Amino acid sequence: MTVTVGHGKADVYVIKAIQNWLITGIAGAANFSHLSFHRSSWLLLAPLLTPPVPVITAPPCSLCPEGAHRFQWIRNLVPEFGISSSHVKVLSSPAEFYELLKVQIKTAKQRVVMASLYLGTGLLEQELVDCLEETLEKSLQAKGSSNLKVSILLDYTRGSRGRKNSRTMLIPLLQRFPEQVRVSLFHTPNLRGLLRLLIPERFNETIGLQHIKVYLFDDNVILSGANLSDLYFTNRQDRYVLLQDSPEIADFFTELVDAIGDVSLQLQRDDTVQMMEGMVHPYQGDKVAYCEIANRRVMEVINSARTRQELLHAKTFHSSQQGSSLLSQQGSQASGGLKTEPDTWIYPLIQMKPFGIQIDEMVTETLLTEAERDARIYLSTGYFNLTQAYMDLILGTRAEYRILLASPEVNGFFGAKGVAGAIPAAYVYIEHQFYSEVCYLHQQERVQLQEYSRAGWTFHAKGLWLYLAGSDLPCLTLIGSPNFGYRSVHRDLEAQVAIVTENKALQQQLHQEQEQLYLCSGVVSSSTFEQPNRYVKLWVKLVTPLIKNFF
Repeated sequence: MTVTVGHGKADVYVIKAIQNWLITGIAGAANFSHLSFHRSSWLLLAPLLTPPVPVITAPPCSLCPEGAHRFQWIRNLVPEFGISSSHVKVLSSPAEFYELLKVQIKTAKQRVVMASLYLGTGLLEQELVDCLEETLEKSLQAKGSSNLKVSILLDYTRGSRGRKNSRTMLIPLLQRFPEQVRVSLFHTPNLRGLLRLLIPERFNETIGLQHIKVYLFDDNVILSGANLSDLYFTNRQDRYVLLQDSPEIADFFTELVDAIGDVSLQLQRDDTVQMMEGMVHPYQGDKVAYCEIANRRVMEVINSARTRQELLHAKTFHSSQQGSSLLSQQGSQASGGLKTEPDTWIYPLIQMKPFGIQIDEMVTETLLTEAERDARIYLSTGYFNLTQAYMDLILGTRAEYRILLASPEVNGFFGAKGVAGAIPAAYVYIEHQFYSEVCYLHQQERVQLQEYSRAGWTFHAKGLWLYLAGSDLPCLTLIGSPNFGYRSVHRDLEAQVAIVTENKALQQQLHQEQEQLYLCSGVVSSSTFEQPNRYVKLWVKLVTPLIKNFF
């Protein structure tokens, strides 16, 4: 891997990044042995005081030089799904997202799978639950025994907050359709023992969460960063992509949600929870054993799907070499039409550091490392708190960066009560520190910060758009749940997809999505931090370095 930068302090960032790659070759052999240090309850407080050092696994290879196909190295890690760009639709608004959810639920025949941080308790969320109930009822009436299965995966701590919560919203479905509905509540294995007893509600969510957001209905899949809550249906800006008629992708995410669900607490009809028979408990059982089982279940899904797709790819390639495509014949028999040649490729990227799975981190760092000079990367995050490794790569490599983040007024914590109300100020402090580094290295032209601002709205959009050198359209985007911060990399369960396309119409869709978001932003300069609303109290500056790894 060759990286060229100017002399001076920038070299330090590249050296740090390369050292991170080298460290893992040794650390990887240790596998889960480091978890044994947490067996004593009092030692579970250690993460609050001394966050673990990030460990990165080296990329399998560098990027190839040819167009969109330069990203095919990703299939060395995860399954590659080739589809037609006509099956991809980019959504732009919360209202459009909400209406699509309802339509998809109402028309589902075989499966509804929804993974989210939580389900809200308002009228809009109740309408979603009512749609599920109506669809399940129709399915029962049509055939006497329903073929429709509903699987919902949420986070245990966030979904249990308050008297009226995600659990109470879903219990009527479990009571009415016990054979068709499954509700799984993931509980991080890092919240246990004395730590679990001491940390109060809300604050316990800082230790680790189920943060994946994927919504699928039969063979249609929605990837997003949005949760199932009224704000995300009205005035909280996020990103949303619909993959239509994509059975292999839908199968993959169904299996992934099932795998996480199998190692999660199962909600019962009386609002109690219990583990599946024979499964190690996430916070009462042995932590090492639990994490090993979870790793094995998730990696089985990834590896089996990767093997299936490789065989499918080999069969298609072999058939095309002979002048006939067996895959096209199968597609024709199944659908009554010809299967078009793919011009778009979907790569699911999973990050579950508690289970020792770091695929998304590895791919993201490789993309940042290998981005060529004059390439442009538009990176968006609702919570600007990049990992040190990501910051080092942005500051020490060659591409141009336009980083979109929330202004204090559109931060999700703006106006919150108590300590949480100071979180936007903490983000301002982190942003100011990073901007100061950019200025110190004289890289204001190459690395630019832009703040999203929109009256009456909050900002939650995350992801990345990659424009190759000389191109006016992006050929790759990352979309899903990660925020590129410490939590996303080290604490939570995350998933996103890399969408790579050669199709100009889809590239245009992605470009318009990026432009629409960035149009609501202003460029950050030194004067930005002189504004009265950017004043950060001394105690926030002192505390932020100690707690930044928890939000």
